[in-house]
Amino acid sequence: MSGYRCDDALTAVDFISAKDVLAYGSAGITTIGEILDRLPKRYEDRRMFDAFPAQAGGTALCLRGMVVDTQVKRFGGRKQFYEAVVFEGDENALRTNKITCRWFNMPWMKNALAEGHEVVIYGKPKEYQGGMVMDHPDYEIVGDSDEVSIHLERIVPIYKGVSGIPQRRLREHAYKLLENTDISCLAPVYDVDPTYPRHEALREAHFPESLEQAEAAKRYFALEEFFALQLSVVWKRARVREHQGRVLGKKTKLLTEFYHSLPFDLTEAQKRSVKEVIADMRSPFPMSRLLQGDVGSGKTFVALCAMLLAVDSGVQAALMAPTQILAEQHYLTFKKWLEPLGLRISLRTGSRKEDAHLEMDGESQIIIGTHALLYDNVAFNDLGLIVIDEQHKFGVGQRSSLIQQGVMPDVLVMTATPIPRTLTLTIYGDLDVSILDERPAGRGEVITAVRKKPKVTDITKFLKEQLTSGRQAYLVYPLVEESDALKAEAATVEFEKWCKRLSKFKVGLLHGKMKPEEKDAVMTAFRDAELDVLVATTVIEVGVDVPNANTMIIHNAERFGLAQLHQLRGRIGRGEHKSYCILATDGKSADAMEKLQVMADTSDGFKIAEADLRLRGPGDVLGTEQSGLTNLKFIDFLADTELIREARSLAEKVIADDPLLKKSPALLRLIHDGEVEIG
Repeated sequence: MSGYRCDDALTAVDFISAKDVLAYGSAGITTIGEILDRLPKRYEDRRMFDAFPAQAGGTALCLRGMVVDTQVKRFGGRKQFYEAVVFEGDENALRTNKITCRWFNMPWMKNALAEGHEVVIYGKPKEYQGGMVMDHPDYEIVGDSDEVSIHLERIVPIYKGVSGIPQRRLREHAYKLLENTDISCLAPVYDVDPTYPRHEALREAHFPESLEQAEAAKRYFALEEFFALQLSVVWKRARVREHQGRVLGKKTKLLTEFYHSLPFDLTEAQKRSVKEVIADMRSPFPMSRLLQGDVGSGKTFVALCAMLLAVDSGVQAALMAPTQILAEQHYLTFKKWLEPLGLRISLRTGSRKEDAHLEMDGESQIIIGTHALLYDNVAFNDLGLIVIDEQHKFGVGQRSSLIQQGVMPDVLVMTATPIPRTLTLTIYGDLDVSILDERPAGRGEVITAVRKKPKVTDITKFLKEQLTSGRQAYLVYPLVEESDALKAEAATVEFEKWCKRLSKFKVGLLHGKMKPEEKDAVMTAFRDAELDVLVATTVIEVGVDVPNANTMIIHNAERFGLAQLHQLRGRIGRGEHKSYCILATDGKSADAMEKLQVMADTSDGFKIAEADLRLRGPGDVLGTEQSGLTNLKFIDFLADTELIREARSLAEKVIADDPLLKKSPALLRLIHDGEVEIG
């Protein structure tokens, strides 16, 4: 067997069959280096297998046993599933423990797994009709291969599947390639850890001697990946600062008048953020700032202050909101506070244009709208400041389109979604960050309680008490319509029931399948107190300000993420009344109960975000294309604060030492080849 190089084609490898070469090619893998770069997705400690479970638990188990019975079963008419009964131990053992494995709509499984096979299975067990089952577990047949040492009695790597190649063969290919390839050619573009040679990390990532060694090796490659990401972010930030911006905010006449007209004082966090915005606007390069504040923390007033500074400097300011009703809400707020100052304000949405200043001469000074601002030939005369609300609801391209309508404008983006520090550094790493971590005075207390299978009569009684005292309520459901696949309540079905239970009150329905104009009409009716109760899905997550709404009951609360629950809860507690958020759950999952208890224990959005990251992992927390991080191989390391800071520090040092990367063309290629669009 000859020695190979990393850039050799798989066709040159004598122990990889032509059939397997085709299978790899279909997955986009054509060279030895591309196989070795596919690190394991997880590991199984096959030095000791888990005991067969007597009851369901929250964690996945790795079991070893014997297939003693298989059959194809049918359900729902023509649908079918393949079932294999696995007993603990071998065929001579006392068969006291068993588990049933099921694969739905996978008819080829009857040719892959048969009675008499010894197997290793990995999955989450659950209880079904008095027994234990595993649906779609990972499985591997234990064979008589000479290579058994790499499959059993050790820490075993598990790779992301390649159609047509069993897991066992993937592992054997990786092992033989590591043994017979000069892997020094997989040198790093930048050595993130000179004390840990990359080729050692590669061997230990594939075939570690301990789980700790596996974690350290994967952390090395995670640092490498995040260094590239942070380098792109730091480079982007440096390029922004090369541009000559406009010095705004020297005049503070309007800001001073506005501040003295307020019937309340700004919080210390708001004052701090306004000072940071002023410093940015007065600097010689364009402002790129993220205003991150919990629901109800008063971001709008900070944005108002920034816009007044812009107008006082003789330029226009624009605010873009994700929905028409939110844009209208901002418009009404701005009219209330700014018309007395003699400012010219306009609203531009897809279905509504309004100018609050027709009797005044001149162009609009403040324009508020939806993404219609991008396409509606809005007459921006001299756009100097852009505020983007709930910016994660917009794509990168939309943000850029609005920015291009000005000449190097200052940009302030706002989000009510609290983001852990590690994600802020990564997703918004090119922005300066202001954090609003205080609630304005005069807001009522919000009491949150978890209720396991609450009685409908108790809920109805509580609702009637609140509604009779003049308050309004939200009833939130996870589904729009009933589903055979999901055991959860649906808004459309429950709406009919609540209309009967609360017959003396006006009940409305709101969900995502309604037309935009219908949704706006319902929300407006609720805001104007024409409706007492709103039965809704999560479309109210980013909604209007209804200070009179003090009650929210979230049904099947276990089906929502923590960040989503926090956003929903933010719809209440906006007025002076004591508010109540009831999290109704079936209580079946210990993990779900832990998650919901976090909500009951704190109203601090940043603590909730950290808990969400810890409980669900960054992959599920981010779950959006607009994060720009969907292609990360090591997304789980986003929760590693120390690693993210280390990557940032390395990137900043590289740019500080070589601002244009003239000495490092490979790093420059890395930035441009992997141009990560973030935010």
